[in-house]
Amino acid sequence: MPAPRMSNTRWPAPLRSLAHRDFRIYFTGQGISTLGKWVQQVALSWLTYQLTGSAFLLGVITFLVLVPQLLVGPLAGAWIDRHDKRRLLIGVQCALVVQSLSLALLTWCGVMDSTILVLMALLLGILNAFEVPLRQALIGSFVASPADLPNALVLNAMLVNAARFIGPPLAGALIAVSGEAGCFLLTALAFMALLAGLMNTQAAPSARALGSTAEVLREGLHYIWRTWRVRRLMISVVVVNLLASCYTVLLPILAADTYAGNARTLGWLWGAAGAGAFIATLFLMFNGALRQLNRFIVASIWLCVLALLALAMHAPLVVALLALALLGFGITVNNVSSNMLLQSDAPAELRGRIVAFYISMRFGFEAVGGLLVGGLAAWSGASVTFAVLGGGLLVYLACSRLLARCD
Repeated sequence: MPAPRMSNTRWPAPLRSLAHRDFRIYFTGQGISTLGKWVQQVALSWLTYQLTGSAFLLGVITFLVLVPQLLVGPLAGAWIDRHDKRRLLIGVQCALVVQSLSLALLTWCGVMDSTILVLMALLLGILNAFEVPLRQALIGSFVASPADLPNALVLNAMLVNAARFIGPPLAGALIAVSGEAGCFLLTALAFMALLAGLMNTQAAPSARALGSTAEVLREGLHYIWRTWRVRRLMISVVVVNLLASCYTVLLPILAADTYAGNARTLGWLWGAAGAGAFIATLFLMFNGALRQLNRFIVASIWLCVLALLALAMHAPLVVALLALALLGFGITVNNVSSNMLLQSDAPAELRGRIVAFYISMRFGFEAVGGLLVGGLAAWSGASVTFAVLGGGLLVYLACSRLLARCD
């Protein structure tokens, strides 16, 4: 298969990876698809809370959507490295289209209940366990120059967070007009856009891992274990997503109970965090030299602490929106910087596995955090839960500083 084709057009340095034609096509389809994903996530969260009024079930739904990436993700990465990634992603996108259409039909017919919500969340989580690492690992195949890979990763993260900024308010408006079923239908159409883009790209051939899936998995684990820098980055990803990213579970409670709002309020809360995340990717686009990223990671955790403690104070809505923007900024700087460092250092033949392990830690521990946060919020309320999360991050910062001195 030929390498991805380049464009003759000169692009500014912060956008240089868009000079690759296939990456531009993928980038466009990815943008539409990711927007649909966020619309679906907000609609699923709101539908769950409206049907059940249960903070714990919100945590369960978040857990089921994300935990397969912790349990299945590493095996998925090993399997991905043994096969054609583009064809695999096409197949998974087709399954996601069917899943979203099923959600739309079941909701429109009025037969959705807590059991169906749980099963559909679990199915979505299993599909995501394959789809997310596939999307990440394919980026290098659409960029002919390895020097452009970090920029492509930042642009991809910017796209994801732009959708995170636009998608929730859009979902809130759509729920008011067409209900949750309309959101699920829009998501299915958005997945079809990425499917069409993939059909018109040519991923560069990459070395495939040899041996059984178990052998390939062990090789990836050995690389992570023997490389201290990789282990340290993975620990940071685990802690931040366990204690900070799980804030999403609390947003329907903030919208409906703390601020006596509706789906539009939820959309603005989620959109505020998305705005902060989008600004974070712009920041990294212009300041994301690899040598600076470790400092950015430490600073980002401090920002998360400040934001979580501000949310614990039951502040006015405007202050909560600003705190969520700060929280989105901090989480994104941590995760994107870690991803850039991991993928830039990883050998090409190991990239699928390293991406899968990163995704597993990123979303898997967000799932665990979501389950714990749902239970804690049901017992003590959202404000106490935010305070506990901020305090936990402070303890981690103190421990990591102590370990750095010991080194």
